[in-house]
Amino acid sequence: MPETVTQLSNDEIAERLRSIPGWEIKDGKLTKAFTFDDFMGAVRFVDRIAPLAESEGHHPDLRVSWGRVVVELTTHSAGGLTAKDFKLASLIGKL
Repeated sequence: MPETVTQLSNDEIAERLRSIPGWEIKDGKLTKAFTFDDFMGAVRFVDRIAPLAESEGHHPDLRVSWGRVVVELTTHSAGGLTAKDFKLASLIGKL
């Protein structure tokens, strides 16, 4: 049976956002841009995110460009942001 997740309130989102520096809410998604020296640095970062996201069973939207990766998180099944998004953001921030 799939895990049930609950959408966070605006107050809960604001509180959790304080614990993950550099992340912001943009278009209803938890978002952060990471910068690197070159394209391959960005790709290597994505390669480190992929197994982490898979192990959490929660998959971010990733945009890769030269020296930059934009990570966007939301829980589609809950219709917005949940604790799962903030947990994965925190883990990604530690890579």
